[in-house]
Amino acid sequence: MRTNPTGRQLRLGAELRKLRERAGLTSTQAGQLLGVKQNQISNTEAGRMGVSAERIHTLACHYACSDQALIDALSAMTTERKRGWWEEYREIFPSSLLDLAEVEHHAVALRTAITVYIPGLLQTTDHARETFRQVVPDLSPPDIEHRVSFRIKRQTVLFRDPPTPYLALVHEAALRMQFGGRAIARAQLRHLLHMSERDHVTIRVIPFAAGGFPGSGQSIFYSTGPVQQLDTVHLDQSHGPVFLDAEAQLAKYRVLLDRTEAKALPPAESRDLIHNIAQGL
Repeated sequence: MRTNPTGRQLRLGAELRKLRERAGLTSTQAGQLLGVKQNQISNTEAGRMGVSAERIHTLACHYACSDQALIDALSAMTTERKRGWWEEYREIFPSSLLDLAEVEHHAVALRTAITVYIPGLLQTTDHARETFRQVVPDLSPPDIEHRVSFRIKRQTVLFRDPPTPYLALVHEAALRMQFGGRAIARAQLRHLLHMSERDHVTIRVIPFAAGGFPGSGQSIFYSTGPVQQLDTVHLDQSHGPVFLDAEAQLAKYRVLLDRTEAKALPPAESRDLIHNIAQGL
């Protein structure tokens, strides 16, 4: 029995619960169909108990789920045994940060819209360090370095083989924030230009001239799963990321990101603007 299931394990259980509820079955009824006790169904849906790929297919049959792509995606989630690199931080960070790294690691594609900060996956080490120095309450120097290390390791999704496709919608305001002074800000902008040359990374700038746009008051991170039902939205809050996965929420944030992208400059014009801002520092 797991005492601290990961976000991914919780998500698998939640998706199984959705399938059961759509079938109009109680956990007791589901247990009777499988020949197990009700608490085993409850513990599985709560992520406290593992489930095999074979059991996933059995449940899907009993729940009259004919979405084979979803069934296969859920089955794939049961076969992972290797601990992710983020587990080494479990005694240091809250579980929500580890869940963020886990979601990014398994994403098929990533999309973000951010107004004031440079996206974490595109930050330089120096820029990241300066952002953590602004945290309230103050972090100790060792805590800052742990946070920097964690953020940089998250960026491996952009460098692995194959890398994860990534679209970053960054407001001009974030490009002009001089975290750490001119030298660090200039190096950060040059890093954005370098990353934008990678085939799988697209950086589009929302200029001041674009005016208002929906969702401008928050940072939105959208992780695309192997099927749309397994997409995840994570919102950056002062106390850590908040994860959303209800169908209505996913649909809402897809629309917000689409409308935000419509306000952004094309990639080539975005690079020109980043270059000009860097030149002015």
